Amino acid sequence: MQAVKKQLDVLSINSSSVIAQTFWIVLFALLTIAGAKIEIPHYPVPYTLQTFFVLLSGAFLGKRNGSVSQLVYLSLGAIGLPVFAGAAAGSAALFGPTAGYLLSWPIAAAVVGYLVHLKRGYLWTFFSFFIGLLIIFLSGSLFLQFTMFHNWIQTLLNGFLIFSWWDLLKLAAAAAIYNEFSKRYRTLP
Repeated sequence: MQAVKKQLDVLSINSSSVIAQTFWIVLFALLTIAGAKIEIPHYPVPYTLQTFFVLLSGAFLGKRNGSVSQLVYLSLGAIGLPVFAGAAAGSAALFGPTAGYLLSWPIAAAVVGYLVHLKRGYLWTFFSFFIGLLIIFLSGSLFLQFTMFHNWIQTLLNGFLIFSWWDLLKLAAAAAIYNEFSKRYRTLP
């Protein structure tokens, strides 16, 4: 009887846990919006801080909630709120040059969330974030290739290599932040 009661306690979700999870999901969606507003215009895809928060959402919130936070972000843009870079909004932004990057964020957050919880340490965190960033770059570049450039060299230059230095800097900073936080706290409240 005691064992059954213990298992039921583990399976139950109390309201404070749901409220806390919702808070963190919404917070990371809002941070991703803030990352869109810190922008250096560049054609066809601007430089922003969004991937910084995408990677951190997966690491801090885990694979499910990190992915959900990015789905919330994309949903807010899809319904017409100006949350994307350049104050773009609506579903049209999800079909423009940045669509491949944007649509990969829930997947990248889930992969990062899964990987960072397998092992500890800065190098593993860096590797996990690097895999997440590769997912974003591959998706974004493939979308650019098939919808815009139709030239692999041009696609790699404009959709991948142009961002490599900037995103490696963000990746290193995000990995350092998460690594230090995870030394002090096992998970978010």
